[in-house]
Amino acid sequence: MNKFWVVLSHTYLSKVKSKSFIISTAITLLVIIGLANLPTIIDTFAGDGEESSEQIAVIDESGNYFDLLDESLAAANDQELEIVSVNESEDDVKQAVQEEEYDGLLVIETDENNLPIGTYYANRISDSGEQLFLQNQLQQLKIAIGTQQSGIDQETLEMIYAPVPFEATQLDETARTSEEMSQARGIVYVMLFVLYMAVIVYGQMIATDVAIEKSSRVMEILVSSASPITHMFAKIIGVALLGLTQILLFLGVGYFMISSQMDDIGGEFFEYMGLTNNDISIYIYAVVFFLLGYFLYATLAAMLGSLVSRIEDVNQLVMPMIMLIMIAFFIAIFGLEMPESTLITVTSFIPFFAPMIMFLRVGMLNVPIWEIVLSFGLLIGTIALLAYVGAKVYSGGVLMYGKSGSLKDFKKAMKLSKKEK
Repeated sequence: MNKFWVVLSHTYLSKVKSKSFIISTAITLLVIIGLANLPTIIDTFAGDGEESSEQIAVIDESGNYFDLLDESLAAANDQELEIVSVNESEDDVKQAVQEEEYDGLLVIETDENNLPIGTYYANRISDSGEQLFLQNQLQQLKIAIGTQQSGIDQETLEMIYAPVPFEATQLDETARTSEEMSQARGIVYVMLFVLYMAVIVYGQMIATDVAIEKSSRVMEILVSSASPITHMFAKIIGVALLGLTQILLFLGVGYFMISSQMDDIGGEFFEYMGLTNNDISIYIYAVVFFLLGYFLYATLAAMLGSLVSRIEDVNQLVMPMIMLIMIAFFIAIFGLEMPESTLITVTSFIPFFAPMIMFLRVGMLNVPIWEIVLSFGLLIGTIALLAYVGAKVYSGGVLMYGKSGSLKDFKKAMKLSKKEK
């Protein structure tokens, strides 16, 4: 056990002190801080921090609609849009728009029914959203004028446009409501993304670390001082602690930065992401499925890493593992919108997909307890099987040198592990 802790602490400390870890962690933390303060940064670079209003010139050829449009904008304007009546010619105002004296030009005419027609001019229509706002305001004016001309009173019009009374009643009392599913969707998405990144980053780190030690012949000394299985699991847990350190730093700084702006975006952010009012069991399941998923893929990564002796061969051999986690991630993203589909139900029992997909079902549906227990059992059984086979492959694979990179070396590693005994 003493050798286990020595290898574990060496793996953890050597990684946490490395320049690559410190630089990547610092850069990510700066990105998190920058994103949390993005509104402040935008205001700082915008100038004096005051929002400038969009000024739109209006040529009202009918002479009847400018005042009505101005009143409508004053009541509904949340874009700081200002309209200015001009008496110059259309060509002169277009020239003023091109010279950026105005942000746009709106020409209002009338049709044969005395209803408004709008023509909008701007330097860049694709980058401008105010034309849609003005169009909506003119549309409301057209409806109001049209109803008056047709003799429809305001009370009748409000009755017509009032929402249809519609009530949805859930008959299955055990099923989760749409509100509960929305609350759980955020924590499910966060867990999926964190597990996806952890497997890709830290799984590859384990495989690469084993390959580096083999290429430097350090492995022969390590294997002679500690058993292969001790060395394998010490390395897996050491990298797991490294990942936990990094993830806690990211989550801690992110939570602090968002909480510090609670009045502005904090409360809305946590509510939008579904990180409020969730049952504590969801967080417990998130931790359990994350740990099981990590150990599943980390054991596989250590086994694959022991089959190569050159760093260049690592990517080729771990590619199937990365493809597995990518498939699981994309299925889970699909399942966020359709958690009750047959595909999600079936794949939630496949061990390499279960950490993501069964957690998705647990977070968004009321899954029978026997299904959760079965998924746990399959996961733990697969991890134990991978650990048993992986230990044998690891003990033989760490003694294999030369060009490698295919799964044909699996049999060779098993034979070497038997000879070692």
